[in-house]
Amino acid sequence: MLLTRSLPAVPDLLALTAGAPQSFPFLLQSSADSGFDILFALPQAQQLYFDGDGARLLADLAALELRAIERPDPRLPFVGGWFVYLGYEMLHTFEPRVPAPIADAFPLAALVRVPAAIVVDRAAGTATLVAETAAQLAELAAQVDAAPAWQPAPLQLLALEEDAPGRYVDAVERIKHYIREGDVFQVNVSREWRARLNADASAADVFAALRQANPAPFSALADFGDWQIVSSSPERLARVSPQRVIDTRPIAGTHPRATDPVEDAALKARLIADRKERAEHVMLIDLERNDLGRVCVPGSVEVDELMSVASYATVHHIESSVRGRLRDAVGPAGVFRALFPGGTITGCPKVRCMQIIRELETAPRRAYTGSLGYINRDGSLDCNILIRSFMREGDRLRFRAGGGIVTDSDPERELNETRHKARGLLRALGIES
Repeated sequence: MLLTRSLPAVPDLLALTAGAPQSFPFLLQSSADSGFDILFALPQAQQLYFDGDGARLLADLAALELRAIERPDPRLPFVGGWFVYLGYEMLHTFEPRVPAPIADAFPLAALVRVPAAIVVDRAAGTATLVAETAAQLAELAAQVDAAPAWQPAPLQLLALEEDAPGRYVDAVERIKHYIREGDVFQVNVSREWRARLNADASAADVFAALRQANPAPFSALADFGDWQIVSSSPERLARVSPQRVIDTRPIAGTHPRATDPVEDAALKARLIADRKERAEHVMLIDLERNDLGRVCVPGSVEVDELMSVASYATVHHIESSVRGRLRDAVGPAGVFRALFPGGTITGCPKVRCMQIIRELETAPRRAYTGSLGYINRDGSLDCNILIRSFMREGDRLRFRAGGGIVTDSDPERELNETRHKARGLLRALGIES
């Protein structure tokens, strides 16, 4: 059963989660005038998973009771189900050939039963309440009506440090050695920043600042109590439609943006004409086609959009779309096993790249290059790749940025690319670079 109610106006979803995070713990937001915003509501059960719990999460995903749902509005992306988060180190559950992960207190994964939501259609400018029971719909409507006004408070950055640049340069040189030896074609390696904020800054305050500094189509605020993820990601890991069509949207190829429109247009043209960037992108499309081929009907995988340039607040990216028809027996656990982590943030071939990443990175990634999103009760789903994302614990933030290293990569240029990719997050903290 699914019940819906249209709202007369679009509510401030961030104000709702700021005022009542226990009732509204998860927010997904798109950008500009397209896509959907979803504020997940009235969570019933939250399962958090930590080091060593990956197999338990897989078992829980495989045990989800999925069934066909009658949708009163076929455009609604969420019809009741689960919010899901997977940290990057879940890969060790999928791939035991990668050495054991570095321990970390941040959750490895989460699975939360969510029966209700507020869904905003940005293009239409409409908002709809969605719930599985009449009581939930009434409670949701009452909370929307009673929501207080809210304004984000400015952030105060008290401390900031980053990994030593020389360590990243050395990692790039080491990867180039592996490429020359024939181990890999490309490896995506990253580096970390650590920040401390004023103690009274909330996760909603951080999200408001990041949304202003770096709007993106797969942004998210996820509150797990003592831990939060605040993301402005531009990248989708996987979407499965009710008709069992699965698609992924790989991003590979980056140039910084310029404030001058003429210079910015030249940078965009230079990116799409760059032979290195195009070759890297095609290689990763082939990797995604291979991953989808593991779960799709043979012959159904296709590239339906090839190498378009998308522009974001601080960078231009090359993007493509790959899709196929999911086999009947494959559920959410099978989708994650085949596609996670995304090839654009590991490299090619994937397993050897993940081994090299484990060797060269001295801290766990956790949320960075993991994924979060939702699973509907009928098995359809939509999940992002967590880049341009903060991990928050109290007044502490961590975030990472990286890039794909190939045989002719220049170490200093690659170091600068990590700074370009981190620029939106640093701007959210009040640092202009």
